Amino acid sequence: MKKPWQKNLETVLGVLLGNIVLAFTVAAFMVPHGIIMGGATGIGLTISHYLPIQLSLIILVVNGCLFLLGAVTLGKKFVITTIASTFLYPACLSVMQAIPGITRLTDNIMLATLYGGALLGLGVGVIVRVGSSTGGTDILALVFNKWFHVSVAVLMYIVDFTVLGAQMLFSDTEQIMYGILALVIETTILNRVMLMGQSQIQLFVISEKHEEIREKMLKQQDVGVTMVHVETGFSKEEQKAILCIIPNRKLYATNEMIHTIDEKAFITISQINEVKGRGFSMERVTYPESEEGSGKISH
Repeated sequence: MKKPWQKNLETVLGVLLGNIVLAFTVAAFMVPHGIIMGGATGIGLTISHYLPIQLSLIILVVNGCLFLLGAVTLGKKFVITTIASTFLYPACLSVMQAIPGITRLTDNIMLATLYGGALLGLGVGVIVRVGSSTGGTDILALVFNKWFHVSVAVLMYIVDFTVLGAQMLFSDTEQIMYGILALVIETTILNRVMLMGQSQIQLFVISEKHEEIREKMLKQQDVGVTMVHVETGFSKEEQKAILCIIPNRKLYATNEMIHTIDEKAFITISQINEVKGRGFSMERVTYPESEEGSGKISH
């Protein structure tokens, strides 16, 4: 169990790292190649095209106005989780844009799109993963959701595509297509980062020899199991199934062991992205040796 100071430190570092990554990505890949973007940065790019004002300053003003709107409408909890990114991102962007040669890392727009989309997803994912928010136009979606009770996801897409549409007025077709590609990559990486954790394999086993399989898993494979009551679909007979989470390296041995006991066993195998709780993110409990074997029974 993490202590409060550890959680707070993790949040601060996550927000700081995420905003640094976002600022670097925009300064190094997106702005130099004119790749269109959503969010407050997209609004800033639109305004800076028509007015000779520094991009970071425009984003600071836009974020500030949206933050005030959110604070009035959404309350104290919103203020606490959003205030850091609202003002930290423009500051980081101003610093990044001042680094000599940062706009000349690549002259290949496709390479810039790939790196840009991936790093944007990483930056946003790190911030959201520690329970904070990137602020910006996400605030509009949350406010409209409170006012009109429309899905936040739908509203975010509407806001982002409106911002992208505004940039289409002065961008060429390639910049538009690269912008859409970057958005797709960003969303994909964001989802990956959000689900990033201790990857494991989940086995669900239905067998008449469930007791023997259970014993072997506990003692021979040294993995925890959960017994699940199920009912067969055809004969409606009550039966027990085994639910088990194992490391990837144990899949082959466990699968072979099950089929050695019951070659007709029904097994489903699923890849899961994160496991928490006793035996994984918490210390395992071990029991004394059983009378039937020398192995320890664990769960």
